[in-house]
Amino acid sequence: MAAGTLFTVLANIPWGQVVENAPKVAEGAAKLWGSVTRRRQSAEQAAATEAEAPPARPLTEAEQLRQQVQRLEGAVRDIEAQMQASTELIKSLAEQNTQLIARIEMNRVRLRRLKWLVAGLAAGLGATVIHLMVR
Repeated sequence: MAAGTLFTVLANIPWGQVVENAPKVAEGAAKLWGSVTRRRQSAEQAAATEAEAPPARPLTEAEQLRQQVQRLEGAVRDIEAQMQASTELIKSLAEQNTQLIARIEMNRVRLRRLKWLVAGLAAGLGATVIHLMVR
């Protein structure tokens, strides 16, 4: 019974829409992963560059602070880009989730109606069998 119900639910999922939206979701995930990877690589490169190339003259405190502010501004821009990509991906997934939930609810209602129909038919069949046996 559970396998039949599962098959019914899977058969009523709008697979065309899921497949249609899959490239958008995959593209959003790829953008998000790419931005995370680029951010990590740029941070590693910046750390390696700083370690390899000592300044020709010692930096003043103001210059050090200016460089730190520039690095932090770059990090904030990267995080904002990641947040935008995450937001788009979450929005797309939420839309698909809403569609799937609507389909599941529709299947639940259909299953309840079918259950009552089968129960009614079984009761009618049982009454008919009893009636025929009494005759």
